[in-house]
Amino acid sequence: MINISISNDTTNDSKIFERKKFIRRQDLDVMTRLTIAYTALIAMAEKQRGTITELANEFFISRTFVYMLAKSLLEICQIQFDEMSPPIQFDKSSIDQILSLRLEGKCSLESISTILKRFDIGNSSVGYISQLLNDIGSVLPTQLVNKGDRIQVIYVSDEIFAKNSPILITVEPISTAVLKIELLNKRTADAWIDHWESIEENGFVPVYLVCDGGTALAKAHDEYLSDLIKQPDTYHSIAHILGVFDKRFEKQAYDAIKKEYKSNKVLTEKDLIDDMKLSRLTNKYEENRKNAQEKIDAYDSFHYLYVSMIKELEIFNENGKLRDRQTAENNIEACLDLLEAEFELKKQVKKIRRVLPDLLNYFEIAEVKLEELKKKLPENSDEILELLCLWWQWGKKTNKTKDSNIKGYCAKKERHYYEKAEMKCSENFDEIKDQVRKDLDEIVQSSSIVECINSIIRPYINNTKTQISQEHLNLIMFYHNHRRYKDGKRTDKIPYEILTGEKQTKDWLDLLKEEYEKNRCQKSTC
Repeated sequence: MINISISNDTTNDSKIFERKKFIRRQDLDVMTRLTIAYTALIAMAEKQRGTITELANEFFISRTFVYMLAKSLLEICQIQFDEMSPPIQFDKSSIDQILSLRLEGKCSLESISTILKRFDIGNSSVGYISQLLNDIGSVLPTQLVNKGDRIQVIYVSDEIFAKNSPILITVEPISTAVLKIELLNKRTADAWIDHWESIEENGFVPVYLVCDGGTALAKAHDEYLSDLIKQPDTYHSIAHILGVFDKRFEKQAYDAIKKEYKSNKVLTEKDLIDDMKLSRLTNKYEENRKNAQEKIDAYDSFHYLYVSMIKELEIFNENGKLRDRQTAENNIEACLDLLEAEFELKKQVKKIRRVLPDLLNYFEIAEVKLEELKKKLPENSDEILELLCLWWQWGKKTNKTKDSNIKGYCAKKERHYYEKAEMKCSENFDEIKDQVRKDLDEIVQSSSIVECINSIIRPYINNTKTQISQEHLNLIMFYHNHRRYKDGKRTDKIPYEILTGEKQTKDWLDLLKEEYEKNRCQKSTC
């Protein structure tokens, strides 16, 4: 079965071919395609079953291509004849099931089809399901629209990839709302500038930008958001670069210890070997012991420097006071000097030094937030604020770490400072605690929230064989922004609700259908 590009625009042929991998069938002329589209459109309007399959078999084309031809003809008819052309009638009894299985269940189209067939629900063909999802996604916006007053937000921007196609995404980290998501053929500085401009035009004004060290992102910031602070991702700037070496040195040390242990174990059986062999094995053991000690020393030295650098990224010291930025920067620089001198990591050290001038920009944000907090909190509450700052900092560590032992230790420290602050506070502790957490959460050090969104989007991309469309991304963004969290610190909250303050009483599915009907009507009357 051969898929075919339907575009007759030769300037776009290469882009379509690159993304959809279609092969143009020269034997299918315009009249043949028009006949296929018209026959399919009539069959869909009259709910005739089997016609799409018959057309696919007759012309040796895919069912998806038949639906694409029908959709193209329908759009042309709507433009030419306005309301005279009847819209495609979808089976409303199956829409809820298809949307729920696709978005909440993250099921592939084939799985949805199988489930619908099992329970004899509506039209269950894969082509129909694909057409329905594309039709709904096509009338949804590619970005979040703010209908009220302009909102100041933090831009966390990054690229994720569906095979070779970049997907530009900007997220608001406090609410986790996706502000815009778009599928492009190429990531450039101009593309990022257009991306940010459209977000701002829709009512979301940037306070500062958090991003990784991407060239296009950096250039776009310099050209468009140069008046705003650019916060490099702290994880990618240090831990992502040096963490792999920390694990490598640790593994080398453990391997050397195992080797030493094995050679020592052989020596315990000296009654079974002659003196000459014993001497050789003793020398081997001494060699392994010396090597093990060297590997242990190397790991200890590297790990100490690595952990010291990570420690310097913390906002508050052990007393809960804001750490001095210049001191932290000097300490990181000293660690880099030692790494460069003792280990052959010049390339990695150079990469970290390149971002170091901007790496601790969040200390400026933290200073402003602390001054604002002191004005909001009751007088003589400095000690309580310091304890709550430590509680917040240990809470972040608890959420970030994956090691169960470390997580348990961090949680213990988090509870300790929470209880200590609660004992010191005579009244309104919950209000003070919530205010401190709310303000400190606005100090964003990394673009890890995009990684979280990536983990949400990735299953959809994977079960479309990486051939994700913009229409599908629109659906995913709408679902994520209006769904209710089931667990975590945002339990029972909705990203859009947190971001705008507007109460959302309806379920995301009802809102999606309302949005679809409204936008489809507007589109048909244009």
